[in-house]
Amino acid sequence: MSEVRIHDRRRIFDDWFAVDEAQLQFTRGDGRLSRVVRRLSLERGDAVAALLFDRRRSRVVLTRQFRFPTFDKGPGWMIEILAGVLDAGETCEDAVRREALEELGYRVGAVEPIARFYVSPGGSSERVLLYFAEVDATDRVATGGGVEAEDEDIEPVELALDEIPRAIADGTVCDAKTLVALLWLLRREARPLAGA
Repeated sequence: MSEVRIHDRRRIFDDWFAVDEAQLQFTRGDGRLSRVVRRLSLERGDAVAALLFDRRRSRVVLTRQFRFPTFDKGPGWMIEILAGVLDAGETCEDAVRREALEELGYRVGAVEPIARFYVSPGGSSERVLLYFAEVDATDRVATGGGVEAEDEDIEPVELALDEIPRAIADGTVCDAKTLVALLWLLRREARPLAGA
């Protein structure tokens, strides 16, 4: 049986993100307990993300915004599905609805779960709870753009279903949660990635 022994754990940084440091042992593949090792974890909490799809127009509705951590390696301005941190006491579905309205101005009804996954488990506890929702033009009830008090500046970007393979192949879309969602949609809609 696998075992983890935490000898010490403390928060060494606490701001928008937090960093925890632990001294621990874990069961190795050969069944023996490891020596005491130091591990760091970027604590971010769970995030919800959702792919909005306008089936009538066969288009996905995405966001474009500046992401400082991607600036040095490019592109800086990322095309992504909508996403946000899950607030305490909030259901995933309510968080998706809140973010859809804040970021893109869409009122979202039913949401369908796609997947749950860790973004970078080697260094972060962040888990993405990924959803899908269908929308149409009548669901656009506000301008979106993000929360001004949080200095968000989000613009909507639409891609036709047939444009998705090229956007993936040429790196226009290079965000992991967005890639997962778009590849899921292509498979669901029986669209090949070939020819990208």
